[in-house]
Amino acid sequence: MSAAFPAAAAAIVAAGRRMDALGWVPATAGNFSVRLDDRRLAVTVSGRHKGFLTPDDVMVVDLDGVAENPAQRSSAETLLHCGIYRRFPEAGAVLHGHSIANTVLSRAGGPSLTLAGYELLKVFPGLPTHDASVDLPVVENDQDIARMQRGLDALWDAMPEGMGAIPPGYLIRGHGSYVWAPDMPMALARMEGLEFMLRCALEERSLR
Repeated sequence: MSAAFPAAAAAIVAAGRRMDALGWVPATAGNFSVRLDDRRLAVTVSGRHKGFLTPDDVMVVDLDGVAENPAQRSSAETLLHCGIYRRFPEAGAVLHGHSIANTVLSRAGGPSLTLAGYELLKVFPGLPTHDASVDLPVVENDQDIARMQRGLDALWDAMPEGMGAIPPGYLIRGHGSYVWAPDMPMALARMEGLEFMLRCALEERSLR
């Protein structure tokens, strides 16, 4: 077991408690991971309530999603975590949650959701002020996770280069949100910032 694993597992357990307290991982929803090195990541095992995780609920897989311990099973969505780590070398932690706001807004239609004018846009790279906007991709839900990842790769290939050109997050329609960052504290900050803006957008729609 990597010397980095205990710290990664502790960060994942703490993230589970935080996101459960905020209501973003109901039942056994959600999954979290931390990069261990250039070939492996620590990720939550399948079927655990994220508010009650222990280090035993975290396992190691390689960047193809293959478990280091064959007796353990991670979520099928582990392949989406692997896709992020393969694509973005700066990614050190990935969070996936299921809030009411991200679920409802992602069902509203369209290939992206625009967030503009929010102070918390500064949680994303390349956006130093609120006077900006982010087009957050909304991808179709698919039980074939490998196919979904191929679609994400094609989407990212089509985006321009440069800091902030590819937002460090996306929504799966009717399903949930993904964010990533260099480490777990920043991933949590990005998730909290994103979920605040999504809640605001949902509230604004209710006032129309």
